Amino acid sequence: MEWFEEDYGDVSLKIRIKEVIADFRSRYQRIQLFETFSFGKMLVLDGKIQLTERDEAFYHEMLVHVPMLTHKNPEKVLIIGGGDGGSLREVLKHNPNEAILVELDRDVIDVCRKHLGIDEGAFETANVTVLVEDGMDYVISAKEKFDVVIVDGTDPNPFSQHISSAEFYEACKRISDVFATQSQSPFAQPDYFRTVLENIARVMDFRVYVNYVPSYPLGLWSYAIHAEDCPDIEELKRRFYERNIETVHYNPEIHHASFYLPEWIKKIVNEVKNRDR
Repeated sequence: MEWFEEDYGDVSLKIRIKEVIADFRSRYQRIQLFETFSFGKMLVLDGKIQLTERDEAFYHEMLVHVPMLTHKNPEKVLIIGGGDGGSLREVLKHNPNEAILVELDRDVIDVCRKHLGIDEGAFETANVTVLVEDGMDYVISAKEKFDVVIVDGTDPNPFSQHISSAEFYEACKRISDVFATQSQSPFAQPDYFRTVLENIARVMDFRVYVNYVPSYPLGLWSYAIHAEDCPDIEELKRRFYERNIETVHYNPEIHHASFYLPEWIKKIVNEVKNRDR
């Protein structure tokens, strides 16, 4: 019996593997795709679970629909990372005029399109442009503006750390009306969570929201969003039903509730926001 195990310091998650679909090194990272007994297909990069078929919607829907529904009319959207196609799939549910996905590692896109398919055809959609390049380089040199910019990055590694830097966030703010990024686990990865927030706080106001993703480190996951206006729940419902969006996990009530943080996370967020005041 073969198991995949991901360590989080002194604890770990074990998932039983039925089949190894792919296991190789790209230019940037080790890419593994497994068929599991309980979670369906599972994508792993450098030993870190990126998604499983069973709960990927919990993550992608919250990462995407919160900023997309925060914007009153998101017509032009940029995704940094997200080579598996899950975020792109969710963005297209809002019928934007244009969606651009910038992914560093071509091999992630290729293996996911060939063996995973959670994009559900999003990569082949006419209004989608896929660019294989460094997201940092793209946002710094970008001249165009986007209604929404979404960062769907991996766990930090030598090739991805710079897309959680203050310089990167400053460039994202310059080109976006609404900006959102995943910000790791406040419980299992508190140092990285705090670092992301500190770098964002240097260049823009933000709010944190949280969600539960069972296959991520100890389940609790966080996101940060910058937006000038935050619609109330009735407006969220109106936009959600008007756009006729079908979801597995997200709904306007969860969207609204996800910003009500437990005291210990509020403390971290407030410490970050008040650090230089």
